Amino acid sequence: MVKAPLGMAEAFSKYEKDLLKEWRRELASSLQSTNGRISEQELAAQTQEFLKLLQESAQSGTQIDRPEWEPVKQFLEGVSASRATQGFSADQTATFIMSLKKPLFAWLSKEYGSDAEGLAAETWEATELMDKLSMLTVKAFQKAREDVIRRQQEDLLELSTPVVKLWDGVLALPMIGTLDSARTQVVMESLLQKIVETGSEIAIIDITGVPTVDTLVAQHLLKTVTAIRLMGADCIISGVRPQIAQTIVHLGVDLQGVTTKANLADALALALKRMGCVVMKKDQLTGK
Repeated sequence: MVKAPLGMAEAFSKYEKDLLKEWRRELASSLQSTNGRISEQELAAQTQEFLKLLQESAQSGTQIDRPEWEPVKQFLEGVSASRATQGFSADQTATFIMSLKKPLFAWLSKEYGSDAEGLAAETWEATELMDKLSMLTVKAFQKAREDVIRRQQEDLLELSTPVVKLWDGVLALPMIGTLDSARTQVVMESLLQKIVETGSEIAIIDITGVPTVDTLVAQHLLKTVTAIRLMGADCIISGVRPQIAQTIVHLGVDLQGVTTKANLADALALALKRMGCVVMKKDQLTGK
């Protein structure tokens, strides 16, 4: 049997129903452990659309770097991104392409019959195509997964640096965990934005939950204090435990001009005093 010039493209059209049926069966078998993260309807729509795009792109040959293959690449990137957000693994995502191999090779055997040379050539071409598309899918999945992780890290940074309004004109920022460059940037942005929104005069940075203070952490704190002062507000650092105080002294870090307190309560009392506020117990007011 003589191999047709566009054999693969014609096959996707001629055997479309059979390929879809067998492909979906292979996918359903391989995705049994996904716990229903993707519906049968969604999977059916994706396989049908992909096979249609594959048929159209294959008219130009199997070189996926050609412009005609761009719709296929964009579709696979979209599928990979959705798999990443749905909690699929890389190998489960690659299965979307790899599971098409078996029905595709079954077609090749049926189409070429005893033409061993034609079967070998077409099988190799189909294998290369499926492998390239599979690799493209995995790369797109990894990129999408990295984007998801980055966004989660950014969300965690924001959640771990809440700006709390303690009093009219007094803000507090309790720090928990390690303070690095990325987190310092989030801290400054959140705190400065809150100062602008509330018109606060004093910001308290509480470092009780910061396990260690080294030269880098101290520099980050100083940068934050400087930024707050540039906004016209004052800053108090609370939670300076004896160990941290000793560490700062040994490191030779100059905190001159920076007000520090041992705990948040003392820092709040100082902030209220600077604002001319006095907090008294009820019995002190009534004399009882």
